[in-house]
Amino acid sequence: MPVLLAIPVVLFVVVFAGARLLGVGGSSNPFADQPLYTSPDTAAAGAAQAASGDDQRILSRLAEVPQGFWLTPEAYPVDRVGAVVTKVAMAADLAGRTPVFVIYGITDRDCSGGQSSGGLPADQYAQWVGAIAATAGKHAVAILEPDALATAAECGQGQQRTTLLRGAVDQLDDRDVTVYVDAGHASWTDPRAMATMLTDAGVDRARGFSTNVSGYESAADERTYAEAISKALGGAHYVTDTSRNGAGSNGEWCNPEGRALGREPAVADDGHLDAYLWIKPPGESDGTCGGGPPAGQFWTERALQLARTAGW
Repeated sequence: MPVLLAIPVVLFVVVFAGARLLGVGGSSNPFADQPLYTSPDTAAAGAAQAASGDDQRILSRLAEVPQGFWLTPEAYPVDRVGAVVTKVAMAADLAGRTPVFVIYGITDRDCSGGQSSGGLPADQYAQWVGAIAATAGKHAVAILEPDALATAAECGQGQQRTTLLRGAVDQLDDRDVTVYVDAGHASWTDPRAMATMLTDAGVDRARGFSTNVSGYESAADERTYAEAISKALGGAHYVTDTSRNGAGSNGEWCNPEGRALGREPAVADDGHLDAYLWIKPPGESDGTCGGGPPAGQFWTERALQLARTAGW
């Protein structure tokens, strides 16, 4: 399942309300007490300015929904990432809002041959994550390495990845960044096997885990999958990406036709589920498949299709 290589800042405001919930590491639900940080500097906003009529209405509405800010070493190398994160974190702190970062730079990402291949050499990864951790701020949330555990076996990187992820969790937790380690999605990995990998990756020091990042699996299927993982971990909390799962999955992962925007972001005062999030910005291509542009590029036609299929 490919995800973004580089996108502009795409964090928006949504007010969450709800009770505080205890997590694996004893932290509280980071979405319960303050809204998410927002920036108008988005691909959807730019597309809206160039559009007209109903297209403009849809794209403008899309630009107002909170989405994740992806950090990759290709877009933000170690000598730049700290400054970028600092800028976002300071603006968020001044506004009293929560920034959400998606950390996506693991070694041999996407097995170095997929639509989102890349990542850092193992001996450079800790330095890059350290720069993020040092500048993100104590109110930040991090979604850590989408797909890294789910693809570990096929990439032949099981032990290396859990070691790198454990180190990253430690660095982020030491700086009071709330961490969710990614756990793939319901049609990918057995939940018991994923729970074992999450344990090896240090999820005990994280808030919990994330599911369905860049995926199309239905919210119901993801809830079943996530609850099975949570149970195996003794009650870990989690977040689920609902950005493109409004019509569920048709079994394809790369720019499938007929999909729809899912439930808009909201805090969840509901057991182990902390929040529904739009981690993958809708309209960003999965890659040069299904007629799409390269991974991470905004695809206006697909964004409009997702929205209209959802009834926008």
